[in-house]
Amino acid sequence: MKSAALPQVRVEPALRAAVEAVLTEGETLSAFVESAVRRAVEHPLALRDFDARCDAALKHYLVTGNAFPGDEVLAKMRRALDERRAQLLGEADEAV
Repeated sequence: MKSAALPQVRVEPALRAAVEAVLTEGETLSAFVESAVRRAVEHPLALRDFDARCDAALKHYLVTGNAFPGDEVLAKMRRALDERRAQLLGEADEAV
């Protein structure tokens, strides 16, 4: 696929200097901007998907009356978060 260019964006010199100050070794300004634009695009898409899942869940509830108590859902989410956190901390310990 042929690549396309985004329009140039004029910024104050201080902002450009701040961006250049946070670049990692070997990272280019272009790569940084591309990454930032990708994240800026992904966020509203994720919100749109979340809203669609919420709407579908509400419609399902209104049709069936089936729902899960909030405290059960939150407890399940906390367990999943705790498990993932433990997994990540375990991986970090192994890397040291």
